[in-house]
Amino acid sequence: MSHFNEDNTAQIPALKLLINLGYQYLTPSEALQMREDRESNVLLTSILREQLKKINTIKIGSKQADFSDANIERAIHSLKDIPLAEGLVNASNRAYNLLLFGNALEQSIDGDKKSHTIQYIDWGKPENNVFHITEEFSVMRTGRKDTYRPDLVLFINGIPLAIIESKSPTIKTPLKEAISQHIRNQMEDGIQNLYVYSQILGAISLTEAKYATTNTKEEFWAVWKEKDQNFIDQLSEIVNTDLTKEMESKIFFQNDFRGNFDFLNYKEKYGAEITPTLQDVMLYGLFCKERFLEIIKDFILFEGGIVKKVARFQQFFSINKIINRIKPIRNGKRLGGVIWHTQGSG
Repeated sequence: MSHFNEDNTAQIPALKLLINLGYQYLTPSEALQMREDRESNVLLTSILREQLKKINTIKIGSKQADFSDANIERAIHSLKDIPLAEGLVNASNRAYNLLLFGNALEQSIDGDKKSHTIQYIDWGKPENNVFHITEEFSVMRTGRKDTYRPDLVLFINGIPLAIIESKSPTIKTPLKEAISQHIRNQMEDGIQNLYVYSQILGAISLTEAKYATTNTKEEFWAVWKEKDQNFIDQLSEIVNTDLTKEMESKIFFQNDFRGNFDFLNYKEKYGAEITPTLQDVMLYGLFCKERFLEIIKDFILFEGGIVKKVARFQQFFSINKIINRIKPIRNGKRLGGVIWHTQGSG
């Protein structure tokens, strides 16, 4: 059951936008079923298992073979059982390396036993991955019998890679409270077993938003900005695209609450368009499918193994401009250049 309260003034529009970006919506009960009905399990195991089989093959010369069911289960076990004894960032680093580089497992092909790498994400072909979103994701706290419940969780191939907390814009410091909730959740008695996989964390409040990554202090949470007019035009079209009636019914199955959120069909009802907010800009800028994969793969690092960092928007766009500039070789030379920026911008 969806839990409707004042925070949904940010959560429901976010849910709508992400569904329109192609994330498949799972109700909390559907997500729990895919978690083997265990709130201590944060992976959508059934989806992960299916995807591991889909995106992985063993190639030997002109021959191809599938990974054995036993190796599929070993790959799931390796990702599921990452120890937290050495701290959240250390565990997050181990999880990240598995996601980025895959898992080498031995398998015998025609009597020849060798190690072959199984990938959790298809980085080369984004369309081979599946993207899901769910809400009110209850996770059992470490050493406790109660749960914490992040508002929105985004999955790639059944792996929870983004966590978003939403707060009502009517309260005094909504983003501060959302960030505080993330920080609380990452304490030792919280739900570190979920945050070990998270690559992007979001704090939203309808008209404003900030993002960070695992174990980021409040002072380093950042705003995402876009300047490209094509981006703004595309975002406006997505924001003003209504959900299908079937999807609406799935989310708002309690009729009493539909009237409270009729702004989701604002264009249809009032004949006027919704202007994208800073929340919309961040969600679209970070979580459209190819961008989400790109940021995870190329714009996250572990400094000294103790600090996890994600790029700010100016770093993301600058680095991509640098790559595009130096790639072409003309008369045996590459173009150079200078990035001009303010002190402290990284």
